Order: sequence, then C-alpha cells, then structure tokens
Amino acid sequence: MSLWLEIILRTLSSVVVLFLVTKLLGKRQISQLSLFEYITGITIGNIAGYISLDTDTEWYLGFVAIGTWTIVSVGIEFWTLKSRWVRGIADGQGTVLIKNGSILETNLFKERITLDELLEQLRKKSVFKVAEVEFAVMEKSGEINLLLKKENQPLTPAMLGWKMSKETEPQTVMMDGEVLQEPLRSTGKDEQWLRHELAKLKVKPDSVFLAQIDDQGQLDVQTGSQDGSLAPAKQTARQQLLQTLQQCESDFEQFGRFARSEEEREALLSCSRQLKQVIRQAQPELK
Repeated sequence: MSLWLEIILRTLSSVVVLFLVTKLLGKRQISQLSLFEYITGITIGNIAGYISLDTDTEWYLGFVAIGTWTIVSVGIEFWTLKSRWVRGIADGQGTVLIKNGSILETNLFKERITLDELLEQLRKKSVFKVAEVEFAVMEKSGEINLLLKKENQPLTPAMLGWKMSKETEPQTVMMDGEVLQEPLRSTGKDEQWLRHELAKLKVKPDSVFLAQIDDQGQLDVQTGSQDGSLAPAKQTARQQLLQTLQQCESDFEQFGRFARSEEEREALLSCSRQLKQVIRQAQPELK
C-alpha cells in the first residue's frame, strides 16, 4: 500500500474514532471541562495525530491507547457521580472571592487572580462597585458568579407582591413567507384567520419574514427590508388604540393593589373593571 494512501486511511480512522469517543464522553464546553477531562482531551488528540502520521510503529496500538484513556475517563466520571470526595479531587471546588462586600485576599492568592482580573470579571457582570456584592465565588470552570446585596438587586414583580399571569412561548406560524401548519394549529387558529390578519395589516404573505402568535392571540409580523434588517409591520390606528386601552386597564389594576387606602383601592379597581367592560364591548370594532 502506498504511504500516502495509508496516511489517508489512518486519518479517516482517527476522525471516526475521535467522533465516537467525543460522543461517549458527553457534551461540555471547553470552559466546563474538569482538569482531568482537559488532560484527557489533549492526550487523545496527540494520540490521534500519532496514528495519522507515525509510520514507523504499529499504528493500531494508538487505538488501544485511545480506548484505554476513554475507559479511564468514563470510569472516573461515573465515580465522581457516586463520591463527593472523588468529585472534589477530579473536578475541583468553588472558591469564595468576595463575602459581605469584602474581598478575601487569601483566596485571590490561592487562585492566582489579580485585583485587575477580579474587577474585570465583575464589570462583565455589570457590577462596578465591590461593596455592592454580597457573595462572589469562582466556580470549578473558572467563571465568577456573584450575588448582589438585597438593596442593589433589580426590582422584580415578586418583590412588589405582584401576581403575574403565566406566559407561554410564542408560536412561530410563518417563516420566509411559508405558513407553518403545526404551530398554527397549536394556537387554535387556521390559515384563513392568518391570511385575514395579514390582509388587515396590508402585508402580502410572500413578504413575511417572520410571524408569531403570542399567548394573548396577538399576531406579530416582521418583514425583511431591502438592507436585510427586520422591520415590524405597522399597526393600524384602531389596533394602537386597543393596545393603549388594554395597557391602561392593566395599570389601573396594578395601582389598585398598592393603594394607600381602601377607598382609593376600590376606586382604582372600579376604573379597571369599567375599562375592561368598555374594551370587551369595543374590541370587535377596534380590531
């Protein structure tokens, strides 16, 4: 057999074996690899290169070495699932870098991280003041995660006691001018309704780049402009009025929950109920 043909066959064999080994070892990003997994990846890659080019030795022995490394790596992964002690050695443990707004200098030295590197990682998390951090830990992967102090955390509806309605994933019903029948049926709509809504928006079906239906049954249409950017279809004046009324009704209801007195709360909720009734009666004409 010609030498060049042998190298081609060896390389193709190495590619197939590496693919199978990678599938067996599982899916992880490079930043998520443990120290042992990182060493295993480098070693298996070097062995694959040896199989492809080293023509002076028994090349099939490289596959034996790859198989051995794979078995050992998989065995250690299963062992780490059963033993916390082994997991701490093979994968490592997180290190606390900031506690109660104070930097732990000893742990920084232990992980060989400079203050400049720590501040850079905090800025990547949109934190520019160390005193705002309640707790920061360097994970096994090297990534730094943090918890802001209570007074510096973003305001959420849960903190205000608001009960938000459950939101479901919008369904993509059109893509590149083509109607996607299965997602459309899952929304309870049909193609006739979709084309009717597009006609109201004065949008041709073949010009639709993307169309989605949200959990409220509202259709959102985007068309591709000439420069390739997305441009949302314009709403009619009636649709804008309906959307504004619905927003006002929601605001009245939210303000009523945090009224300073029972009279004020009842007045706001009464406005919300009346506006909701008006919207229900006017909705067919405003659509």
